[in-house]
Amino acid sequence: MLPCRGQDESGPALVLAHLKGASNHLMQSCLIAALLLVSSQVTVQPPKTVPYRWKSVQMVGAGFVDGIVFHPTAKGVRYARTDMGGAYRWDAKANRWMPMLDWMPFQDLNLMGVESIAVDPNDAKKVYLACGTYTNRSTPDGAILRSNDGGQSFQITRLPIKFGGNENGRGNGERMTVDPNNSQCLLLGTRHDGLWKSDDAAGTWRRTGLEAIGGARGAGVVVTLFDPATGAPGKGSSVAYAAVSDSVGPNLFRSQDGGLTWAPVPGQPTGLFPTHMVRGDDGTLWLTYGSNPGPQRMTDGAVWKLKDGVWTNVTPEKGSFGYVAVSVQAGKPNVAIVSTFGHPEHEQIFRTLDGGSSWHSTIGGKETYNYAKAPYISRTGIHWLFDIEIDPKDPNHALFTTGYGGHETFNLSDSDVGKPVIWHAMATGIEESVALQLLSPTKGAPLVSAIGDYGGFVHHNLDKPVPEGNFINPHFGNTSGVAAGDLAPEIIVRVGSASGNSRAGNIAYSTDSGVTWQPTKSSPTGAREGHIAVSSYGKNWVWSLRSGAFQTSDQGMTWRTVTGVPSNGRIVADSLDPTRFYNLDLFGGILSTSVDGGATFTGKPFQLQGGLPVRGGDRMDARAGQDQLYSTPGKTGDLWIAAFDGLHHSTDGGSTFVRLPHVYQLHAFGFGRAAPHRTSPTLYLVGTVDGVRGIFRSLDEAQSWERINDEAHQWGLVLQIQGDPKKFGRVYVGTHGRGVFYGDPR
Repeated sequence: MLPCRGQDESGPALVLAHLKGASNHLMQSCLIAALLLVSSQVTVQPPKTVPYRWKSVQMVGAGFVDGIVFHPTAKGVRYARTDMGGAYRWDAKANRWMPMLDWMPFQDLNLMGVESIAVDPNDAKKVYLACGTYTNRSTPDGAILRSNDGGQSFQITRLPIKFGGNENGRGNGERMTVDPNNSQCLLLGTRHDGLWKSDDAAGTWRRTGLEAIGGARGAGVVVTLFDPATGAPGKGSSVAYAAVSDSVGPNLFRSQDGGLTWAPVPGQPTGLFPTHMVRGDDGTLWLTYGSNPGPQRMTDGAVWKLKDGVWTNVTPEKGSFGYVAVSVQAGKPNVAIVSTFGHPEHEQIFRTLDGGSSWHSTIGGKETYNYAKAPYISRTGIHWLFDIEIDPKDPNHALFTTGYGGHETFNLSDSDVGKPVIWHAMATGIEESVALQLLSPTKGAPLVSAIGDYGGFVHHNLDKPVPEGNFINPHFGNTSGVAAGDLAPEIIVRVGSASGNSRAGNIAYSTDSGVTWQPTKSSPTGAREGHIAVSSYGKNWVWSLRSGAFQTSDQGMTWRTVTGVPSNGRIVADSLDPTRFYNLDLFGGILSTSVDGGATFTGKPFQLQGGLPVRGGDRMDARAGQDQLYSTPGKTGDLWIAAFDGLHHSTDGGSTFVRLPHVYQLHAFGFGRAAPHRTSPTLYLVGTVDGVRGIFRSLDEAQSWERINDEAHQWGLVLQIQGDPKKFGRVYVGTHGRGVFYGDPR
């Protein structure tokens, strides 16, 4: 069995492709049309496989870690879940997080969003994942992944339930739990389908009497837990609790028959959404509340505890912010920490030593941050602290999650005597970025990445986080496009969205291979994001936007409106001729060419063998007119159209195109250094070749293909691929939430 290979017990799921439309501090995703894999009716030989070694390009974090689960008794056993980048287990020997879902195939990409994690208190090797990214009608149903070997491999139980691992309320939890007195019994809270129970260790599930309530803003049943004091080993616990994301009526329910029937807990507070709930060793329930499930904005919040039927308000501080997580120290039920959301000064972690009668802050001026493991987060600021955990085996060790990974401390109790708490970046091994474009210049750094939400990086060492952090001057939230001249690679231009209140604009350039950056002197009114094309010698730049395109020949001192472009898609530069640029209207059948540095374009019709694609159906409309046209490095007028359903090549500037055999589906396409003794660049693609789904390369201009990934390296959805022009065989791939990888032949 391959590491982390899943065994499906219920048959295949509907295939979906979805793109992340990233925006500053909001991990939003846009679901697109359902895609059915196309299989060839002709008997063909499967592509040859070339063994590759895959490694993460080190950024560390760069996405929302929305939950951490410790095993209550086994030292060093803990897991982390992310909203769309899979789940991780902690490897104490390697001192890093290890991915558990890299084997996830494209047809199950929806399962890369993890809604909840549960561990078996009686067996440290057993772990359960509730997987599903969206609850949209067109999204496939979710599944429970269960492992008996600590997340090394999984069996899959598919359910008629949709999970929302990347929807509002994803930081709440945990929704799934194992009965400490009966490892066969689990409870599972869902967003729209109520509360479910399993009596055979997650093999099968049935509904209980608790339905999901909470209205449009609610997130369903967000927390479940058993009361182990109400049962005995092997006999199960009679009492269980479930918190429902509702701010109007009752939102905490209790079962006294092992989770079959439920009733509201008397005297409970209302008016806010519960976000987290934990049980102390003395039986006290601690709950945090906010005016929204989050991470949408909160304007109010509270902390309550329930002991022996008595509710007590133990809110540390009131204000226009919420509370989102709570943890109680093992063995000391009066010691707890809680985290805020939307605090007007900065997020807080409050700590109590007396059961909530008094609190002090572990964050707020005295603490020291150590950013060495992820330098870019020094500019980000802590946010989205939707889970905090005190290590049950080490009370000085605590972690909190954030939108970029998280922090941990090993001296938590020092705050009790007024000493600084040192918080270290804790996400080594977790890579959750979404690459919006990848650039490997012909000289200089191996890779320049355009990243959603966290800007991007110039990677001089792929195996270490960038010491100077991400792009600055200006700093971007999203970097949607980056380009360099093939014959002047020291000139790099990037476009995106400036972060915060920056007035530096949404475009920047470097004349020293990305060592330093500067904004342009001017930019088109309202211009942001889009795509950038740079001519071979770096003089002419063309910025493609939804509202049109703009050209400059003086490094952004002045801009002119591009004329003659029928499509608002991506404009690409010829790799040799500095005057030539191209624009493709794939569905309209028009290829436009500029011979004056991108200022004006002239269009002409073209035909594709098999006909032009149409919008809708199984076409990836989100890529229409944006990523299909490519100019071959080292050649003039040599173009490729990587349409979703086929690959086409022109050697005469686009007058004629020839459809290449073997390729039936594409999600990404790119070039790399030519193989020894060959003159044409290596081609790389993500898609389906001769009926096989995978990542491929071709050394002979698409006449034959070799698969370069394996079943253990699939990552759900891959939408970016770029070969290295400096090193034959090296290729970079950008996943949809699992970071960027680089591969080399073994």
